[in-house]
Amino acid sequence: MARLLLLRHGQSVWNAQQRWQGQADPPLSPAGEAQARAAAEWLAGHGFDGVVTSDQQRARRTAELIADALGLPPPELEPGLQERHVGDWSGLTVEEVTTRWPGQLEAWREGHLERPPNGEGHTEFGQRVMEVVERLAGRPESALLVVTHGGVINRVGRALGAKWHSNFNLCGWWIEPGPTPGERAAPPDDEVQAAATTVL
Repeated sequence: MARLLLLRHGQSVWNAQQRWQGQADPPLSPAGEAQARAAAEWLAGHGFDGVVTSDQQRARRTAELIADALGLPPPELEPGLQERHVGDWSGLTVEEVTTRWPGQLEAWREGHLERPPNGEGHTEFGQRVMEVVERLAGRPESALLVVTHGGVINRVGRALGAKWHSNFNLCGWWIEPGPTPGERAAPPDDEVQAAATTVL
């Protein structure tokens, strides 16, 4: 069985603008491209056999840059690793969401809202991503880098009973064979990452 490192993509242009993304498809920002290139340095030496990625371009480009730098084959695209569909919140800033739907963002963060307006619910989202994670964990490779999204990583953590916190750009978590939760993976300059957005 494979060990998986679930890694969040680099900063997108909408991350930089504090906009909810979900299944919208903005590209990486210049800072996000730089983050992805730098990530290859601290990811080297983990013995990755391959890279799997969400097919959304912010994740896909991150995966391509890392795979190339590590001398790995081109990343495999996995649509099931797409971010949660956030419905009517897509493209809006936190302030705009708060203004249009008073109290809903707080309810969401506290786990009392099943889905954003016209978005994907916890249950269907969790089933989608766990199906992929379990399939990847069952592969014979020793270690796979899985580039995906913050919401995906958080949902997997909840499903596995892990007490994972927000995942900044180019941070993630190991899934050990089983799969069971593992340790956090973060770049050396994690203090800088702590200032980054966690908007989906």
